[in-house]
Amino acid sequence: MKSVLSERKTLHPQDIERRELPAAAGQAVRELAREISTTLDETDAARTLTHPALIEQIDARVAELPPEVRHAVRPPATAHGATIVSCLPLTDKEFGPTPPSWREAARWSGESVTRANSFQFDLVMLLLARSAGEPFGWRGQQDGRLVNNIVPAAGHEHEQSGASSKTLLSPHTEDAFHPERAHLLMLGCLRNPDLVGTTVSSVRRVELSAEQRGLLSTPILPILPDVSYGDGHEKYSATPLPTLWSAAGPDEQTLRYDPAYTPLDDAAPEFRSAYARLTAELERVCVTAALAPGEVLLVDNDVAVHGRVPFTARYDGTDRWLKRVNIRLPERQRRAAEADENGYGQRIVAPFRAAGTLPLERGTHEWDAVPNDRGTLEHS
Repeated sequence: MKSVLSERKTLHPQDIERRELPAAAGQAVRELAREISTTLDETDAARTLTHPALIEQIDARVAELPPEVRHAVRPPATAHGATIVSCLPLTDKEFGPTPPSWREAARWSGESVTRANSFQFDLVMLLLARSAGEPFGWRGQQDGRLVNNIVPAAGHEHEQSGASSKTLLSPHTEDAFHPERAHLLMLGCLRNPDLVGTTVSSVRRVELSAEQRGLLSTPILPILPDVSYGDGHEKYSATPLPTLWSAAGPDEQTLRYDPAYTPLDDAAPEFRSAYARLTAELERVCVTAALAPGEVLLVDNDVAVHGRVPFTARYDGTDRWLKRVNIRLPERQRRAAEADENGYGQRIVAPFRAAGTLPLERGTHEWDAVPNDRGTLEHS
């Protein structure tokens, strides 16, 4: 299903919670990332960002950051479910041209002479994410990297994926199909000269009738993996999921929403009607943030859906370039029934977790920690 959200959205950055990272704190993050990078073999460490020496350094030294950093990257505190954190010090020239694909971006991070600052900003993202919770990746997404590069790629302009440009990227819960999806999504901006907007819509600001909420809280349809996950999910059972869930009323409402990968034609008319009302309401409350270099967008993945407005990529090294990290919040619980989902066989890469549930003790690691062989991959 193609999203019905309007492709022309007014920018409303004032509607999104803003937090200012003090200049000294922002500089401390950059400096610590630089120090860590000098202790590592960048070629090996930059490949997936899960090298044991890198993980040890992040875990051992994140506590050296000023307390203002952890305070700035705490989960969004308003009903909008999103926060913009500024400002990390950076300059446009230090990262080189925008890569033509995420693969090139990953390769450049390992070139210590010409692209060292890209690797250092990967470390910045990991330090911020580790200050917030537990960064993780997907084995099948961007070769298992913990920090993903979001850049437009030629030939993918009309996909529902982070590599697209000319099409509206439909609002969605990140990895909505999977029980191990992120609690918090972090998007860091290196370059955005065209002010390409990231859309955010919170379920806690929509207006629905009790009947509509009841229908949408019933497990009726599955959510399927998106195109970036490739083939193979067909051999797994597609479990019906509730779109909405709340233990304490609308003020605590959460959602799993990805209309582009939900087989709505299989549902009864009354469910489709309720889903269409939800979609219309998400459009009504939508706000759009055009990130500036050095700004970080935090999205509560249980509360808000996000997308991106269309734009025309130039592929000349000046296009929008974001970095993305998925974050788990160990203290947050989801519906108990999600523990029985198969996740379509997609597997997580979780070096900051132990036994699949707790933060790792310093000096220990568990690679591809996947309870019951669950886990995944891209869609942002």
